[in-house]
Amino acid sequence: MRLRNIPIAKETVMTSPYCINDPNAYKGRWQEAFPLALPLSVEIGMGKGRFLMELAALHPENNYLGIERYSSVLLRALQKMEEFPLSNLKFICMDASDLTEVFDKNEVSRIYLNFSDPWPKERHAKRRLTSHQFFERYDRVLKEDGQVEFKTDNRDLFLFSAKEIPVAGWRLDAITYDLHHDEKMNEGNIMTEYEEKFSSKGNPIYKLVASR
Repeated sequence: MRLRNIPIAKETVMTSPYCINDPNAYKGRWQEAFPLALPLSVEIGMGKGRFLMELAALHPENNYLGIERYSSVLLRALQKMEEFPLSNLKFICMDASDLTEVFDKNEVSRIYLNFSDPWPKERHAKRRLTSHQFFERYDRVLKEDGQVEFKTDNRDLFLFSAKEIPVAGWRLDAITYDLHHDEKMNEGNIMTEYEEKFSSKGNPIYKLVASR
């Protein structure tokens, strides 16, 4: 369960040099938020930041932005960044539905979705980050050759996601129903906190890559 009520979280996020507190102001000029103008990748629902911090450390040739809705969760990532600062990584505390208000057309190279909230009730399907409604948002901010990568341990959400991609007018570039036993797709895989937890229990991890 996500932590949502740590008293110092909001103030810490507001004052942290690693957070962008007015992301709308950077729309169309996100390269100005970083020391170097490099291709930009975004993780939506970044949680405590393990995945994105490892990715940013391994790939200094890219800039990275982590989006997290809950300040109490983002606080954990900020604490890690204070210990191991990375110049090519920034965070935003915001709701993913505001994506097109923050990023301009062709501004993002890749989007990562890791262990997203499954929103299991059918009436909430449009809130799922892999719904066709969200893919329409991704279409408006990704570069022409941009991709979306999605990982989950939730089979129902994964099956839903695979069906939504053609509905949104996208295509599946790669798909696996057991990532950790798929030699090709698991190459270079960086595990999230949830991934390590679920896979240690023997749960298969599902992954797909989509593009237009």
